[in-house]
Amino acid sequence: MRMTAPLRASALCASALCAVAMFVAGCAHTVAGTAVRPAPGVDEDSRSPVDVDAVLLERAEMQAITGAGEDLTAIPGMDSKVPVDIDVMFESVPPQCQWVFAESQIFGSEVEEFHKSTFQNPPRGGLISQAAAGYRDAAVAQRAFDGLVERIAGCDATDSGPAIVGAVTATEDSVHTRPGNCGRDYRVKSVVLVEVTFCAFPDSVPDIVMSNILANVPG
Repeated sequence: MRMTAPLRASALCASALCAVAMFVAGCAHTVAGTAVRPAPGVDEDSRSPVDVDAVLLERAEMQAITGAGEDLTAIPGMDSKVPVDIDVMFESVPPQCQWVFAESQIFGSEVEEFHKSTFQNPPRGGLISQAAAGYRDAAVAQRAFDGLVERIAGCDATDSGPAIVGAVTATEDSVHTRPGNCGRDYRVKSVVLVEVTFCAFPDSVPDIVMSNILANVPG
């Protein structure tokens, strides 16, 4: 499928780790707007039996796994404790694909606690993020995951789907999207839904990051 330049840029950004500063993902422009935080009370009086802060990897672990060493640094302003929606980008994609810019859609409305951190490797143009959402029980976590799989399938069925989600691989507890040299991996384990997104790293890197995060999830 031949894409126009705006769609090509939007697809790349959606698959990468875009926030308000779009240029960090290799895009050509900065998008004005304010990230919407749809769940201000998340992580307060959490009913999740798992502390998601303890699940995610430390910066030193990410540096070792990616092989970037000290070149891998946290991106300022992109460490969040609540799901964030970038609604200014919604019109750049079909409605079925808006979830790529809406963490409230990715993780659902029943999140008890949440943490996401994003790292960059400027010398190689690499980006990688890790996120974990905790739910009150395994059934709720599975429901959030199943809803995400449906959203990915809905986007994939649109004309823009191949550019935005690329190759999709799904199992009962995991789903991967691979558009170009970027990707998103999701796994549900017990009461936790984990996300790893990346650009310009080999598939082995997010696989190892995901495996190490899941090892920290009890059950």
